[in-house]
Order: sequence, then C-alpha cells, then structure tokens
Amino acid sequence: MVQIGYTMMTEHAGPRQLVEDVVHAEQVGFDFSVTSDHYFPWLATQGHSPYAWAVLGAAAQATSRIPLMTYVTCPTVRYHPAIVAQKAATVQLLSEGRFRLGLGAGEALNEHVVGAGWPGMATRHEMLTEAVEIIRALFGGDYVNHHGTYFDVEAAKLWDCPADPPPIGIAVSGERSCEIAGRLADLVIAVEPKGELLTAFDRHGGSGKPRVGQVPVCYDADRETAVRRAHEQFRWFGGGWKVNSELPSPTAFKAATQFVRPEDVAASIPCGDDVDAFVEAVRPYKEAGFTEVALVQVGGERQREFLDWAGEKLLPALRGM
Repeated sequence: MVQIGYTMMTEHAGPRQLVEDVVHAEQVGFDFSVTSDHYFPWLATQGHSPYAWAVLGAAAQATSRIPLMTYVTCPTVRYHPAIVAQKAATVQLLSEGRFRLGLGAGEALNEHVVGAGWPGMATRHEMLTEAVEIIRALFGGDYVNHHGTYFDVEAAKLWDCPADPPPIGIAVSGERSCEIAGRLADLVIAVEPKGELLTAFDRHGGSGKPRVGQVPVCYDADRETAVRRAHEQFRWFGGGWKVNSELPSPTAFKAATQFVRPEDVAASIPCGDDVDAFVEAVRPYKEAGFTEVALVQVGGERQREFLDWAGEKLLPALRGM
C-alpha cells in the first residue's frame, strides 16, 4: 500500500501555522510529512517563505509520530554541506529518529541570494555528489577533513550525532541525477510519475529502496474557488524542472506563466472536493512504482479544512486504491 504524506509548503503559510498544520496532519492520520526548503516563494501570490529548519525543529517537538523530511534541501550554494549535516543531525535527535534528509541540485530562485552565481547543470550535479559524500562522512561521527573541487572542510565533527543518522534522499529528473541517487541515496525523490526515472534509479543501485513522489491538489467545497486559487498560486508547477530550476525570482515565474489559463491548471491539478479526482491524480504514482506520495494542498487558508476532509474521506479512498 502506498503511504500518503502531507506537505508543509513553506510558500503557503507562516511558521506557526505550518507547525499547527503538521500537528493536525498527524492527528487525522497522514503517514508522513515533507517540507519545502526555500528562500523565496515561486510566485508573490503565495506570500510566504520562512526558514524551513526552524519549522522542522518546532514540528519535531510538537508531533510524536509523523515522520519529517526536507523536500528538498540544496546542500551546495546557500548552505555548505557541513552545515546541512549539522542541521539534519539535530533534527534527527529532536524528532527521535523520525527525520529524513531530502537533497537536490537546487533552483536559482533560492540559491542566488548569497551572490555566488548559479552554475550549469553538470556542475550542480558534481557539487551535489561532493556534498553528499561530505554529509555522509560527518554522519559517521569522526573528524572530517576534505579539500575537494567545490568544498573545503577543516577538522569538522558533529558533536551531537545520532546513532542512526537520517536516511538521505536525492531528487531526480533525468539519467544523471538517477545515477547519483542510485549510488549515494537511501531513497529517491521525484515530482513526476515517470516510471523510467525509477527504472534508472534501480539500474544504478536503487533497487528495493523507497521512492517518494509529490502531487499538488487544491481542495475547496467550491470548485471554481479552488481553480482560481490553484491558478493564482500554483501555475508555476507546469513549467517543468529544467525550466523552473533556472528562473531567478517570483517576478520571472510570473512572466513565464503569464499565458497559463485557469483551465490549464485545473487540467493537471485536481480542484474541488471530488474524492475520485484526487485519487486519480495519485494513481499514476502508484502504478509507476512509488512507495510514498506526499500531497500539497494549494493555499494556506484552506489547510485545516483540507486536513479534516482528507482524514474523513480522502485518506480512506487512497488507501483503498
């Protein structure tokens, strides 16, 4: 049975609400949770972007059962991998072993803020590989010295290091990222239900490891309201990873999606309160071989209503697929 998760979308709500919402998600029966880790929202209409790691620390203390996960953190530009290792180890301890570290090659939207430039895709993959190796070494608990192509680490050690370090997931979108994930990750992450990604992951060493997907949905008792909100806040989603990773600002995302119509968004994101439509949006992930799927409810103002509805109607239907 596919596990169903809840997304703390930091672009849709402030930090206190995010924690309150994941507590509610735990109460209504979601199997796990994930959180985005951004500096900017994709669109200004989303209106938020608090520091994900502070939210995770609070969520670890406010919940008792639901697993937590970054979806995803870029450990190469805005964050140094030695700092990511320290943050992940701390959240793993706070959550008593419920944390997984999801990593990816990043987006210009979030990484440009430190003024280090935005490298090409091949370089980003090389940086990600080196960063994962550093994080793994630090999770071992010993002193680490590293002088590589992209990063230096000088006598670093995690003084609060969990006995069971967080499993590492890597986001994939093509052959190269699948090769990195298959070789270095404990699980794979994707936002498209493409079976070929999982096949490539398996081919490079990922066979038998968990695979986590994500599906945007927009619940509202009034479907027209849901369609309008999905268009206002989530039309960026249709651009595809290769485009989205290069755009530097919410203004750029607004310009890139200016001709996307509400009906275009509604064709790819289930809107309203039709349980069957939501189930059919998740089904391709199940059929592709994903073991976990996290739902993104579009719009911070409807999280509680969505969670109550999901606990009563949607989760039972999804588990009955």
